[in-house]
Amino acid sequence: MIWFWLGYFGLVALLLFLDLGVIHRKAQEQSLRSAAMWTVGWIALGLSFSGIVFLMYEHRWLDIKGPAGGEAAITYVSAYLLEQALSVDNIFVISMVFRSFKVPIKYQHRVLFWGILGAIGFRIIMLGGGVWLARRFDWIFYVFGAYLAWQGFQLVRGKEEEPDIENSWGVRQVRKVVRVVNGEEHGNTFSVIINGRRALTTVALCLITIEFTDIVFALDSIPAVLSVSSETFIIVTSNIFAIMGLRSLYFVLAGAMKKFQYLELALGVLLIGIGIKMIGHAGGIFHISHLVSLIAIAGIIASGIIASMLFGKPEAEQS
Repeated sequence: MIWFWLGYFGLVALLLFLDLGVIHRKAQEQSLRSAAMWTVGWIALGLSFSGIVFLMYEHRWLDIKGPAGGEAAITYVSAYLLEQALSVDNIFVISMVFRSFKVPIKYQHRVLFWGILGAIGFRIIMLGGGVWLARRFDWIFYVFGAYLAWQGFQLVRGKEEEPDIENSWGVRQVRKVVRVVNGEEHGNTFSVIINGRRALTTVALCLITIEFTDIVFALDSIPAVLSVSSETFIIVTSNIFAIMGLRSLYFVLAGAMKKFQYLELALGVLLIGIGIKMIGHAGGIFHISHLVSLIAIAGIIASGIIASMLFGKPEAEQS
């Protein structure tokens, strides 16, 4: 199995290198068409990996253990779609962070790239810890379920006023330790040397904020994906494929966030449902099949998008 993981992460590294080091090497604003094509490509890659999952579990390649091929593939797609749905909320916050630090659009691609690299590392560590807890302490599902239901309820209630990220406590503490200079004056570099002393740019400070933001969002997504499966192979691969497409998805959705007014409500309902499912399953009250979970996840997300398109108010009418 070690050779598979080496090959898998080698493929991930190669794709990310081609993304930033070759295709998007120059700092420039990405067109909506290009971002849409990359998004479709990443989603197609993520969903097509379900075929590999089916073959590995059906034929027990690499002595893998777990459900049959069909059930494993459905579980993988459920976890992938769930992570994609939750990443939309992450995009809302990333957009707000970029506005707060006044990072030009042409530099945002590079920040997102390194943010995704950090997110992959954090998710692997946190997913491993989540699986370890879930397998050794059954009661942890009650905690996860209650937490997700509470987070979902917060989303249903509606977001509070946007915080002033640049003047937040964490950013103020960083500024006390190291000098921070305006990133627009130094291109897309993360640090510069001024008068013999190294200083961080606001672009670097934005990246640090996004990394910590992703850790916070992982507190939602990891318990959620554990409600779908505790198979390490499935939850790690589905999470990574979903995260890899986050950069291009951001450039597709960032300009149209206000048009999806009911998507936030749909995500809240989704988290509440997942929380109830985790509590009910842990208590032996009821069990929901993976196929039903997949249909429910896809249906709730689609309902939020369709409702936004049919009943959403034009941006000019929004307060």
